Amino acid sequence: MSVWFWVLIAYISINFIMFISMVFFERRKLSSVISWLAILTIFPIIGYLFYAVFGSGLSFRVRRMISKHKLYQVEYDEEIRKHILGTNEEETLKRLKDDAGIVKCCYNYGSILCPDNDVKIFRWGEEKIDYLLRDLEHAKHTINMEYYIFADDEVGKKVMDMLIKKAQQGVKVKLIYDSVGSLKAPRRFFRQLKKVGGEIGEFFPPFAYIRLINMKLNYRNHKKIVVIDGKIAYTGGINIRDDHMGKKKKVSPWRDAHIRVCGSGVYPLQEAFLNDWRYIKKETFSSHKYINEGLFPAPSVNGSAFMQVVCSGPDGNIPKIKEVFIKLITNAKDSILIQTPYFIPDEAFDAALRIALASGVKVKIMLPSKPDYKTIFLVSLSYLKEFVEYGAEVYLYDGFLHSKVIVVDDDKMTIGTCNLDQRSFSLNFEDTVVLYSQQLNKKYREYFKEDISHSRLIDVKAFKKKRYLTKFLQAVFRLFSPIL
Repeated sequence: MSVWFWVLIAYISINFIMFISMVFFERRKLSSVISWLAILTIFPIIGYLFYAVFGSGLSFRVRRMISKHKLYQVEYDEEIRKHILGTNEEETLKRLKDDAGIVKCCYNYGSILCPDNDVKIFRWGEEKIDYLLRDLEHAKHTINMEYYIFADDEVGKKVMDMLIKKAQQGVKVKLIYDSVGSLKAPRRFFRQLKKVGGEIGEFFPPFAYIRLINMKLNYRNHKKIVVIDGKIAYTGGINIRDDHMGKKKKVSPWRDAHIRVCGSGVYPLQEAFLNDWRYIKKETFSSHKYINEGLFPAPSVNGSAFMQVVCSGPDGNIPKIKEVFIKLITNAKDSILIQTPYFIPDEAFDAALRIALASGVKVKIMLPSKPDYKTIFLVSLSYLKEFVEYGAEVYLYDGFLHSKVIVVDDDKMTIGTCNLDQRSFSLNFEDTVVLYSQQLNKKYREYFKEDISHSRLIDVKAFKKKRYLTKFLQAVFRLFSPIL
């Protein structure tokens, strides 16, 4: 028998072994398995290398370690509920009886309902950074900060200088940065904070700390969280990088969505940070220690918004944020507004949105007209064409739209770090805030209306005008959408 026969046998055997691994050990979804098998079949050598870097799942050991260092949920919930709700938990829940199903869904995914919050929404990076720097300036005890991208550029230096200043003043500063997202920032940039007493943590550091050798490259901590003195918190889409401030012409204007929270809603964002910190630093302290250290001070009544924080990631078996989005969409009665930079829904999300349209719910979807990733943009357009045919209104914003927002009816909305694609749903560590507030809902509807005035409505005719090459590329790239 020829050498090529044995090469073919080896090729088929390796593919079969990888198929068994993906189905029975990694328990991947069928769509993901098919996409990877297509890559391995079409590109047998490059495909294996690509899978080794981007495709292999989190090991059982890593999953167990992340779970081990999380705050013990039962103990944590008991202590924090006393701070947030006191003895009036039932009375608090009654105030949102119309949304009891959504509240319960989030609660069963580990999210306490937090009342009486003052929430400010930011749409532009510079405005958010200005507020953040002022709040950091007034920090008295602790600063806990976590960013997917913390760049060594103009805005990054401003924030780093402030952190160094506060650490020198005796404030306890902790900073987490994602190894992949902050790849271009040299480690000496972060070490300068450590030299003055701050603490730093790199999420999923590479092998032997060589940046280009990272077997967890595919799993990114996409969160952006800041908690100051346990009383003020930030989260949303805006990273610490100049282009998020609108300073890069190619993706400008940069429209985003970020929030500043004062009230009991700071607690779950503090917990989200501490869970990541405990994993990085291998801490196993009881939640009592953090409460005694003042990281969870008794909240004051600051506003009228209710909120829940939902986190998800590849360490869990349930895509919690995606399922909360689906619950909100299926409960919609009148309207759904969506802003996202990427739109690559899976079958469940796709079906939920189609059913909403079929039920008479008005759906408006907005994406950027200036994409940062052309490939993902082409795939997004292929899905959007179908929703235009179903009756949705689709807009392309004149700039780069980085907001991750869903507005449902007149009293519910989500703002966070999670894009509407399968990477955010399954591969990234994400957080999103579910807000129950007619006032905030009304304000964001006004923002959306303003954005429409800077957008272009696209219809079925616009898709038909696409060149055949574009349609071909969309079809090819869509095949790989479950792993983009």
